[in-house]
Amino acid sequence: MKSILIAFSVLLSLISTMWAAPVKVASLSTILTDVVREVGGDKVTVTGLVKPGVDPHDFQPSPADLKKIAEADLVLASGLGMEGYLSKLETSSGGKAKWIEVGNRLKLPPLKLAHEEEGGEKGHDHHHHDGESEQDPHWFHSIANVSQAVTVVEKALSELSPADKAYFAKRAADYQVRLEALAKWAKLQVASLPRDQRKLVTSHDAFQYLAHEFGFTIYSIAGISSQDQPSSKKIADLIKTVKVQKVKAIFFETTENPKVISEITRETGAKVGGELCADGLGTGAMGTYEGMIRHNITTIVNALK
Repeated sequence: MKSILIAFSVLLSLISTMWAAPVKVASLSTILTDVVREVGGDKVTVTGLVKPGVDPHDFQPSPADLKKIAEADLVLASGLGMEGYLSKLETSSGGKAKWIEVGNRLKLPPLKLAHEEEGGEKGHDHHHHDGESEQDPHWFHSIANVSQAVTVVEKALSELSPADKAYFAKRAADYQVRLEALAKWAKLQVASLPRDQRKLVTSHDAFQYLAHEFGFTIYSIAGISSQDQPSSKKIADLIKTVKVQKVKAIFFETTENPKVISEITRETGAKVGGELCADGLGTGAMGTYEGMIRHNITTIVNALK
């Protein structure tokens, strides 16, 4: 009788594991939406609140978004001030979700954001909470940083669903192998570009991690947020720099109107290098992290050669 009870108990345990409800995840980052899908597989349901091609600096959570967050087990955000609305959103959404600002948990190189002075000559709206660090929040432009983020997500999912720990670990390990291959590919592509041609002029200051990893010098038109409006003096100074540095191409972003870039190219003779994904994933081929990196690196290298 005792052996029958033990067998029945084991069977019940197996059934409960098989029928365990998937972890509900709400994501405020297109990058993290992709990462959690890769790590979580069919053991999670993911709602990407910020959609691909949408500028996260402009995102306004709707009542439907608040409902999704209230129902979630886990809420993921980029952190480091990327989501200026975050503390207010956490307070107003209710629910018992675990909140993780992933960027705040990563070991990052100290890439700080430059302040501008009052009046717009230099100061950017960094969308930071009071007292927060001014570390650049675009950590995902380094593949090594995303590799760290995979580990953060894997740990969070395993804590919420311990029965699926081995499943999450296997999927995370498989994804890490692909990220390693992606990093090798990117390094090889950039290696074909002479160091004195690694000069990147972009719409706003979002590519410091890419520059740090691959030896680029960054000249941004606006500040940390794509909402920033560059002053006429800043544009004039940048036009001079582009001429002096003999920059070959200027890049705009998938979430922006490239009007200012047209003015700079007209004045300098530099060409428009193409669209880059700056604040998150794009659509189509740029709709996954791997696709976004391949698109950005290929666009940059081809335009600057």
